[in-house]
Amino acid sequence: MAALMSTYAPLPVSFTHGAGAELFTASGESYLDGVSGIAVTNLGHAHPKVTRALTEQAARLVHCSNLFHISAQERAAQKLISLAGMERVFFCNSGAEANEAALKLARLHGAAKSIDQPKTVVLEHAFHGRTLATLSATGNRKIQAGFEPLVSGFVRAPRNDSSALEAIAANSTDVVAVLLEPVQGEGGVFPLDQEYLVRIAELCKENDWLLMFDEVQSGNGRTGSYFYYQQSGVVPDVLTTAKALGNGVPIGACMARGPAARLFAPGHHGTTYGGNPLASAAASAVLDTLEAEGLPARAPVLRSELIDSFQATLRHTDIVKDIRGAGLMIGIELQEPCAELPAAALEKNILINVTAGQTVRLLPPLVMQQSQAAQLGESLAHTIDRWLDARYEVTAGGQQCVTS
Repeated sequence: MAALMSTYAPLPVSFTHGAGAELFTASGESYLDGVSGIAVTNLGHAHPKVTRALTEQAARLVHCSNLFHISAQERAAQKLISLAGMERVFFCNSGAEANEAALKLARLHGAAKSIDQPKTVVLEHAFHGRTLATLSATGNRKIQAGFEPLVSGFVRAPRNDSSALEAIAANSTDVVAVLLEPVQGEGGVFPLDQEYLVRIAELCKENDWLLMFDEVQSGNGRTGSYFYYQQSGVVPDVLTTAKALGNGVPIGACMARGPAARLFAPGHHGTTYGGNPLASAAASAVLDTLEAEGLPARAPVLRSELIDSFQATLRHTDIVKDIRGAGLMIGIELQEPCAELPAAALEKNILINVTAGQTVRLLPPLVMQQSQAAQLGESLAHTIDRWLDARYEVTAGGQQCVTS
């Protein structure tokens, strides 16, 4: 549409309503949602408890600003820090804003140590957002291009390379924090190694660095526990999340424990909309529902159903290089770039995503039925087979490529 800036290249479909794991067009055609609005609608579409919380809160009060106490915000905060094992939370509007808050905490930590130019270690292939600071922290040169000068103060290290972190610790006196995604999402759905996370935690403790986890995408039940870090035994000092926290209502959170929880003072940071009554009501409804219905535990069950169905159906098995991830954060890396697959998947009435060039990323809702998970896996296999059949002519003598 000409009225919109060209920040996206949307697929040729538009949805008017949804229910559970399905989205519908105006004509009533249904699509099985394997993306969840990029890991946002963990409770699916039009969840009755979220809908009720929103309508009841909207009828009372939508916004009043953080100049006043907000009881709905305080309830959401107490529930969230209890589930997360944190002490305090700052509510904002997005994952990028949550990570901005974390980076400001790191700099305050450095200032308290009289470090004039504090630096934060970030990882290659990371994605932390598109604001200037979070873009600078992101390990993707392609999306940084054209936005120089980037924000300084970052030291980049390879993922799962403890020796690189040890070298930084031995040779740097101005590092104050490490920021990482325990499961890299945009980077290709890579869970970081357990031993690596443990070693980073040790280095942070030894050097008085803040350990900061970005669970914007992996949090809120998606990986089988409320936060992925809870499967690792490594507890961060700072934890960020967003996406599924409001099930589609914009809300993000930067949480902290220990000394990091007491770094912010009035005037250090702020937000106009963050944690307003409406967003807080949505977050509380999500938190209550995830816990009451035990939805995080469904993630590994649905994952197995989906992957088993995919592997049992796929004919061109050699195209798969790797299947990885955690819970319903699934990456299926192919042997070649596959940017065309999301459009091809529409013909099978499924919604999928491709990240890092050749990794099919699946992020279905936790409320998906097992039969739907199996259907998604089967339909994805058919989509990939059909895509490859169009590129290769199968002959009695083998495969001959017919397209470049």
